[in-house]
Amino acid sequence: MRTDTVETERIIVVSSDSAVLRSIWSLGESNSWQLEITANAWEAMDKVQSGARLGLVLLDLPHGNGDGLHIVRWLRRLRPGLPIAMIGHPGDDGRKQEAIRMGVSDYLIRPLDERQLEMAIQRSLSELCEVTEIDIASDDIEPVSNDTLFIGISPIMRKLRAQAALLAEADAPILILGEGGAGRETTARLIHRLSARSGFEFEKVNCAALPEDLLEKELFGYERVGTTSPASTKYGKLELSEKGTIFLHEITEMSVNLQSKLLQVLQNGRFTRPGTSTPTRVDVRVVAASHRNIERAISENRLREDLYRLLSRYTIYIPPLRERKEELPFLSNHFMQRLAKHYGLTPRDFSPAIMGAWQAYSWPGNLQELEDSVKRYLMVGDEELAFERYPTSSQDTARNATLTSPCGLIQFPPSPSQPDAEVPNSRTLRSLVQRVKSDAERNAIAAALQKTGWNRKAAARLLKVSYRTVLYKIVQYRITPSNPALFSEGNGRRREDLAIRGEGRTASADSEIKSLQQRRQESL
Repeated sequence: MRTDTVETERIIVVSSDSAVLRSIWSLGESNSWQLEITANAWEAMDKVQSGARLGLVLLDLPHGNGDGLHIVRWLRRLRPGLPIAMIGHPGDDGRKQEAIRMGVSDYLIRPLDERQLEMAIQRSLSELCEVTEIDIASDDIEPVSNDTLFIGISPIMRKLRAQAALLAEADAPILILGEGGAGRETTARLIHRLSARSGFEFEKVNCAALPEDLLEKELFGYERVGTTSPASTKYGKLELSEKGTIFLHEITEMSVNLQSKLLQVLQNGRFTRPGTSTPTRVDVRVVAASHRNIERAISENRLREDLYRLLSRYTIYIPPLRERKEELPFLSNHFMQRLAKHYGLTPRDFSPAIMGAWQAYSWPGNLQELEDSVKRYLMVGDEELAFERYPTSSQDTARNATLTSPCGLIQFPPSPSQPDAEVPNSRTLRSLVQRVKSDAERNAIAAALQKTGWNRKAAARLLKVSYRTVLYKIVQYRITPSNPALFSEGNGRRREDLAIRGEGRTASADSEIKSLQQRRQESL
């Protein structure tokens, strides 16, 4: 048997060709692959959805089968990083090009020889499939700028993508609501990319980052007084994004005075540049965003109600990360690969303890907090130090927003907020990581004790730790034998040397434990 192959890799094979199946079966035996043969691609879909670890899907579809590429697209949505290899027929050049564009790792042409097939499978199993570089045409993963992807792995984000596509065609102002770091700017860029304005500029202005006078110049530009040369004119972002899209981040932080000037742009398509009395016409789409409760912002005079009515004709809500946690494995992988490439470092793997802690965490900082956590882990390398909770600056989030758009044609209200018990904001990532790691350690020790019939020395050897460590951990985690009969006198073991059960502990066991605890205390 070959020694350089990946053992016990699970491979799903979709083929009805007996010659291909014989070759694959022979290769599977010599390489220790776990092969699962299916008659058609739809049965393979069920196996992929089972969630079990999977190394490769090999598609050998009949000539002229129109479902082949459709299956690839669905597999990409289910498992973005899953290697897929296809076997095609001579003359299917168009199908081959489309399959490769969708991210198929290998496309083989008949007639095949066994060596060629083995090399293709080995190549697919050994390649690091970077999900950030696959299937640009997929509806679930698509670029919105040079370094930003819109990722819609979860059902709620797929629905959001469909809403964005509808809004892109409307060519009207849009209001995007959602918590900080949830992806409001990414959604705005997606809408611009899908719209007829995609060939023109996308400009962003952070209304919370500039004082009123500078923000006015940033938006509307200005004329230098006392000169008429062309160089005296400073163009604002509204003119720079002519025929394109301007994204106004945190619109509620803009002064009411500037909001009135923006209202004129939305109503008449014109404004007056500071320093001149001549109106300037502009054709630009305005996409605004806020993390605040809109009704409260209106009542507190942070947002003009008439401006809100114009902006909220089309409103879209970005769900927080805690409502789409099924995307966590993909997002963390994506950030790790991108950051490692940027800093020239080797990507780090995420342990099951980390992924378990992430599923329990509420992510108040959303995608930005996740990216920062991954960056710290890449730099530090220590799980507990890396995954601290990042504080958020505002408790007034769009989670509580109520959208009331009397003149709206399409409105997408926010999801109801979860009860406080389900959003443990007070729990840090570090404590969650420690808890999950402790649970894993306890389970491993209990399993070793059970396997060795509660022979603690044998369990210590099995776990490759000291005997005293096992004694200490038994007390620390309060591990008790599940079957006391295993430790009776008739079983040939001294009950007092094996069982540690709280008040049932023997003097010799207590003495060992106290000695271990005393040594630990002295070392501290």
